[in-house]
Amino acid sequence: MDIYMVGGAVRDALLGLPVQDHDWVVVGATPEELSAQGYLPVGKDFPVFLHPETREEYALARTERKTARGYRGFEIHAAPDVTLEEDLARRDLTINSIAVRARPERANGPFDINKETLIDPHGGQDDLSARVLRHVTSAFREDPVRILRVARFAARFADFTVAPETMALMRDMVSEGEADALVAERVWQELARGLMEGTPSRMFEVLRECGALKKLLAEVDKLWGVPQRVEYHPEVDTGIHLMMVLDMSARLQASLPVRFACLCHDLGKGTTPADVLPRHIGHEERSARLLKGVCERLRVPTDCRELAEVVAREHGNIHRSGEFGAPALVRLLERCDAFRKPQRFAAALLACECDARGRLGLQDSLYPQRHRLTQALQAAQAVATEPVAQAAQAAGLSGLKIGEVIYTARVAAVQAWLVTGPA
Repeated sequence: MDIYMVGGAVRDALLGLPVQDHDWVVVGATPEELSAQGYLPVGKDFPVFLHPETREEYALARTERKTARGYRGFEIHAAPDVTLEEDLARRDLTINSIAVRARPERANGPFDINKETLIDPHGGQDDLSARVLRHVTSAFREDPVRILRVARFAARFADFTVAPETMALMRDMVSEGEADALVAERVWQELARGLMEGTPSRMFEVLRECGALKKLLAEVDKLWGVPQRVEYHPEVDTGIHLMMVLDMSARLQASLPVRFACLCHDLGKGTTPADVLPRHIGHEERSARLLKGVCERLRVPTDCRELAEVVAREHGNIHRSGEFGAPALVRLLERCDAFRKPQRFAAALLACECDARGRLGLQDSLYPQRHRLTQALQAAQAVATEPVAQAAQAAGLSGLKIGEVIYTARVAAVQAWLVTGPA
């Protein structure tokens, strides 16, 4: 039985990056032999085991044969006669198909990268040096998830380019309908991971170039070619602006819900009627409506969906809030549900800052609306609503009337804050 470190761990070590996850492959063993040594089986689709001490995953070397459309349509063959070279040949990219043998005394711990002993049958080291994302074999076309993975790696390694032959293969896969077979859970999983990379714009640029973005997120794909509003550099279209917003969200180290909100906040501009271009009147309502369809289709988690709804609906008002008086500020806070969910409101403000600074010449500018609205919320929160409500009840008020009294008290508090001067 031979054990090898493969995949991302070897790639990242060669790039001088921290190694986060280990990917072990076992050659020349059976499931029974691993179980007898204390390894715990966990794989459903193919034999994967947990090491009895480290709990790291060890997979038996395997080959795959396409049997149906989609990423689940595979027949797995894992047996002692499967070689390491056969296992490496089924992997997606050459930079992920490099292996190093684990020394017997250190097979389960740190490993040494000795370039002279690397097993690299597909030229992964050369592609690392050339900064190229290249598929290993034509078997790449059998798994449509690999289109998303290439795009995600482009977002992680922003200075890498996709090899022309790989891009051509991805285009063929899209035109042949392979992207249509992707299930919502896998699409969201890869999109979410790509959004959290250092240059998320690269993911969407690659998906758009191969045609997959139109299949998976047509609402986003339609933003290219749509002019920005006059006051927001109309010479830059909305798709390019969106890419700048996403990269700003990464620069500001935003959470996944914030980055998803940035992705979807302007969807309505892709359906702006010609007679209101480039003013985009009413695009917030259209964005919220289109967002609902995206979230249902991709089964987006609740926290991402709810924040994106607030940002899509209210980002224009948040941008203009510097002009608002106390009544309008309190109404905005109420629409954003800021009193019940202040942390979500803070996230919405960050998404709006990403939007405002994701523009030519404004990347290093300040976004005073974020600080001003945070202070306005604090002023309104200082109102003790329970005594106000009790006094209203004692005066014979109930239901909505009590809410109006609380609103009035909050407006008064925000007005006093405005008079004394925001810090």
